[in-house]
Amino acid sequence: MSPSDNNYHVLELFSQDESLANIPVVEQQRAVGIINRNTFMSTLARPFHREIFGRKPCTSFMNASPLIVDYLTPITELSFMALEADRKVLSDGFLINLDNAYAGMGQGVSLMQALADQQAEKHRQMMESINYASVIQQSFLQSSRRDMAAALDDYFMVWAPRDIVGGDYYYFVKRPDGFFVAVIDCTGHGVPGAFMTLIMASTLKQVLSSHDLHNPAALLRAINQQVKQSLGQLTPEEAGLADHPELNSDDGMDGAFCWFDNASRTLTYASAKTPLFVLQPGKEEVDTLDGNKKGVGYVGTPLDYHWDNHQVQLPPGSRLYISTDGIIDQIGGPKRICFGKKRLKENILKHAGKPMQQQQKLLIDAFLKWQGENSRRDDVSLFGVHLA
Repeated sequence: MSPSDNNYHVLELFSQDESLANIPVVEQQRAVGIINRNTFMSTLARPFHREIFGRKPCTSFMNASPLIVDYLTPITELSFMALEADRKVLSDGFLINLDNAYAGMGQGVSLMQALADQQAEKHRQMMESINYASVIQQSFLQSSRRDMAAALDDYFMVWAPRDIVGGDYYYFVKRPDGFFVAVIDCTGHGVPGAFMTLIMASTLKQVLSSHDLHNPAALLRAINQQVKQSLGQLTPEEAGLADHPELNSDDGMDGAFCWFDNASRTLTYASAKTPLFVLQPGKEEVDTLDGNKKGVGYVGTPLDYHWDNHQVQLPPGSRLYISTDGIIDQIGGPKRICFGKKRLKENILKHAGKPMQQQQKLLIDAFLKWQGENSRRDDVSLFGVHLA
């Protein structure tokens, strides 16, 4: 429409095309306003309004301050402009200029659809990246899976990230005189947690090249020092500085490191806030083996902190379990409380006589039943082995 066109011309256009929602008003190739169908038709339907306003210029019913954008404006920037503009953008749409001349109209609903399509594409690309990251993360576990299968006859290893990738990690290595197993819970879950597992996996590999598997506490100490230094999580005193920049990260891991000696049947373990559970043959109670209450790598853990090695004899028929806090801290049940160590131990005792693979299913079924409709709080990892 031209500003000189009257409202009868507008009415004729709207009457000819019922799908027409808005009409731009253009003067000498310059967009000056938008006439909205609903506003126009409802106003003209009032008593005597058609007779009074029919021959008046169409500018009397137009939105004289519409959103006008350049043709090359990115969709994301356009969405912010639409949010800042009048609410009429959704109903009236917006005008588009190219080289300062009117080029066309954009509809609010089309903008919403374009944004939805854009977000869907970004989500698709992100999910592709995360799925590939999961492949990388699981590749770090392959050697441990192979060694577990070679060294153990009756065992299970549950590794279930809350998201596609996660912050839990495990490591297992078979030796002629025994085996070493570590179950690790890094800071966070999802993508941030997964990044931390890669850092921990790399650090653990470096530490194992120069430290003895038979000394789990020394391994935890070495990892603590390397992580704190590599992430810059040192206090001013540890860094040897009088003034130290403010720390932006405080990341690390909890975990249990264990060495089992085949000949003596001795389990040597060191724990950073991660309990172990042991059921010995003939006993009617599951023992909890606690360790130190300091996590590894965190700002609050001293650079020279020493974890303690503990030893326990495990006669034939003993069963060993290590769980990250994903199971223990899960909210559920009728009172929406934590699953807890006690409930985990009760379920271990309940199914103790069954093969470990069967136990795995029964323990996870109990956990999932407890979780119910509640959202998963964290990654879940659970190792169990029957030491025949």
